[in-house]
Amino acid sequence: MVRMPRLSPSSTSRPYHHGDLRAALLKSADRTLREKGAGALSLRELARDIGVSHAAPGRHFKDKQALLDALALDGYERLNQALHAAAERPGQAFEEHMAALARAYLGFAVENPELLELMFARKHDPDSSAQLASAVDRSLGSFTRMIAEAQERGEIIEGDPERITMVAAASLHGLAALIAGCALDADEALAGLDEHVHLLLHGLKPR
Repeated sequence: MVRMPRLSPSSTSRPYHHGDLRAALLKSADRTLREKGAGALSLRELARDIGVSHAAPGRHFKDKQALLDALALDGYERLNQALHAAAERPGQAFEEHMAALARAYLGFAVENPELLELMFARKHDPDSSAQLASAVDRSLGSFTRMIAEAQERGEIIEGDPERITMVAAASLHGLAALIAGCALDADEALAGLDEHVHLLLHGLKPR
């Protein structure tokens, strides 16, 4: 009787096809990022987690940095979808519109603190930098367009819309950083977001 050779784990059939292996790797990587942080990410461990050969991730990510960049880009795409949905509210007053965008941004930040930190990391592969820069521009573009339109209606001060956007974005990102650092309760920040936006728009000087 001829014995068939025992197949090794890496040679057995896999549940993933070429079309969804990348998505499965990113999903597993996102889970690891949430639970253990970026330092725990490993292409080999991800392959083991989803049950493919250790060489399989190389079809989509040349190294760990490429994986991190893909996670960051996916994060920006999700954030941009949230901002776009918040921006599509015709007829809103400027302050309400601003609060809706702020709530979308802060909501994303509260749900994805580790991912947000990765998205703002300075280290990126040159091959991914252009894509990430474009994604950042789309994120800030939601705020910049809103600022420019409000200026045309005479609702806010004149000035460079991009510079005004950076002030607003820095204020919101500061809230996200305080929440991530446990210096501010997330529910408290979200509950007081309308007041935060009001102070941002009107300043502290008595009127």
